[in-house]
Amino acid sequence: MRLSTKAKYILYILVLHTVLVFLVYKILYQDKLLFIGFEVFLLLSAIVSIQIYQNFMQPIQFVKSGIEAIKDKDFSIKFVPTGKGEVDTLIEVYNLMIDQLREERTRLHEQHFFLEKLIAASPISIIILDFDEKIDSFNVKANEYFKNEAEGLKGLLLEETNHPLLVELAHIQDGESKIVKTNGVVTFKVQRSHFMDQGFRRSFLMIEELTNEILESEKNAYGKVIRMMAHEVNNTLGATDSILQTTTNILSDDSYIELREALTIASERNRRLTKFMRNFADVVRLPAPAPVPTDLNKFVKDVAIFMEPAAAHRGVSIHTSLPANVIFKKIDVGQMEHVLVNVLKNAIEACKPGNEIRIEVSENNLTIKNNGSPIEAEVGAQLFNPFFSTKHDGQGIGLTLAREILINHGFTFSLHTNADGWTAFRIEFEG
Repeated sequence: MRLSTKAKYILYILVLHTVLVFLVYKILYQDKLLFIGFEVFLLLSAIVSIQIYQNFMQPIQFVKSGIEAIKDKDFSIKFVPTGKGEVDTLIEVYNLMIDQLREERTRLHEQHFFLEKLIAASPISIIILDFDEKIDSFNVKANEYFKNEAEGLKGLLLEETNHPLLVELAHIQDGESKIVKTNGVVTFKVQRSHFMDQGFRRSFLMIEELTNEILESEKNAYGKVIRMMAHEVNNTLGATDSILQTTTNILSDDSYIELREALTIASERNRRLTKFMRNFADVVRLPAPAPVPTDLNKFVKDVAIFMEPAAAHRGVSIHTSLPANVIFKKIDVGQMEHVLVNVLKNAIEACKPGNEIRIEVSENNLTIKNNGSPIEAEVGAQLFNPFFSTKHDGQGIGLTLAREILINHGFTFSLHTNADGWTAFRIEFEG
């Protein structure tokens, strides 16, 4: 066993004085006066040794007390000078160090408090991960977005959450930013970064929703183009169709029958082109909804009955699942009817004979789903983009108009193929 410095010093003093006592006894035993004198000297030496030991131990005890205070993170303890040079120098250094530590700790607490307030008040959703890349906390904005899911997401890796947005963010690296669309409409700008916590890296995600800004910018852009096109095309078609009609009336002789048929075909083509342009203009001229309380069950049933012949023609069945109680929602009947008819039309076209379409209604949502052809991920991200269509003769207007109507109503919605193979268009009444 290795002896401590304290034990070695005590042992050394004991051995030294024991040897000296023995030697004095052997040498000066005969001279009583000198013997007593040396014994007194040895006693004083022992007392001085004890005093030196105490002086030696005082700084050590002081250092130990200071270390304990630092371990307890108590930076309020300071030592009073003792009047002893070496100890007072150590006390001065310790007190200076404690003052600096206290100031640094106060500064860090103030910065931490400011950072917490800044994160909480941020208009951008912030998700902070722990050291294992698992979700640790959300700021206020992120809590508002994830709502009741927030607590259940904590402690999970991003890819384990099964949340469409978070799964998309699982492979973003620190310093990388990305634009993400979750349902073809809702658009987010996401940036991942990190900070140092206790010497280790911790990542966080900043999620900014750009949907409204992008939709507004997009609408301004295509609205200007559509208005210009409609103006030029309608002016040209109006004059051209007038000339065609006049020419057809003039050429009434039977010898011009083939020419009249050609002119009639050209006139019909003009009318179709006029209708084509009107469809585009409808997106720009869409009026604000005039919602009225509407029996949702009856509304859905009427639309389903209206679309049944078209579905039956393709060998597709439509089934409705309506709640027993009557549900009233404030909607613009004409505009929402357009949405449902368009969605059902697309569902019918995606189905083959034998497939089915189901319309399910609940207090807070309406879902139209089918087990026809699934939507590919890259297609799903563009379905609500203006002028995008997967049909060879499609204009890409139907879902764009449906998007505008639902946004104006304040309803959230999504369109995607689930893992079970069913493609669902879901409208959330309570956003």
